[in-house]
Amino acid sequence: MSPKIRIGSKEFKLPKSQLARMSVGVLLVIGGILGFLPILGFWMIPLGLLVLSHDLPSVRRWRRNITLKWNGRGKKLEQTRQNRQDDQNIK
Repeated sequence: MSPKIRIGSKEFKLPKSQLARMSVGVLLVIGGILGFLPILGFWMIPLGLLVLSHDLPSVRRWRRNITLKWNGRGKKLEQTRQNRQDDQNIK
């Protein structure tokens, strides 16, 4: 089974070879650093780090921490909105 990256509701297959995945990830990060050039973009940096997170534990930890913080922020925001709606309904 080949590794996959899930972004939102879409899944993208990654190469089965660890060397190929690492190469793709590094090339995306390097391309993102050169994002000021017309064809390349800064969007390539997070995508490259996402690809690298399948093989590098330090990048995986970083990605997991960001995911947990992002999900926690979404839950807090939803809870705040619900509290505001409840306050408006009481008045």
